[in-house]
Amino acid sequence: MELLKLSNQLCFPLYALSRKVTSHYLPLLDKIGLTYPQYLVMLVLWEENGVSVKELGYKLMLDSGTLSPMLKKLEDRELITRKRLKEDERVVIISLTETGEKLKERGAEIPEQIKCSLELTDKEVREMKALATGLLDKINKIEAVHNN
Repeated sequence: MELLKLSNQLCFPLYALSRKVTSHYLPLLDKIGLTYPQYLVMLVLWEENGVSVKELGYKLMLDSGTLSPMLKKLEDRELITRKRLKEDERVVIISLTETGEKLKERGAEIPEQIKCSLELTDKEVREMKALATGLLDKINKIEAVHNN
């Protein structure tokens, strides 16, 4: 069947592309001592310091079971702190430490390095992000309808 050819699938080029793009991040992140998922956590915190684990999970589309060990490692490295709210001890707030804030300077170089590594123009980056974000938004809306 023609429909079952790998070359006709939407999922495969997206999967392969994700793996390839992420692999370009790894040597850059290694220099600053972060894994790719840890980098994503730090990006959220560099943008908005002091977020709850729930909010972090929502932004990164990760569950707390995935986030917890990663946050523990970042805390062990003294890049973040985890504090329970006094008003509601179920809520854990993640904040940058001074060391975590300083790492932002080194992290700021990565987007441009990635763009150069992949030989992309600003326009190509914008177009790919728009397509990917549009598809992700569409999938999230479909899932929201089916989950309610």
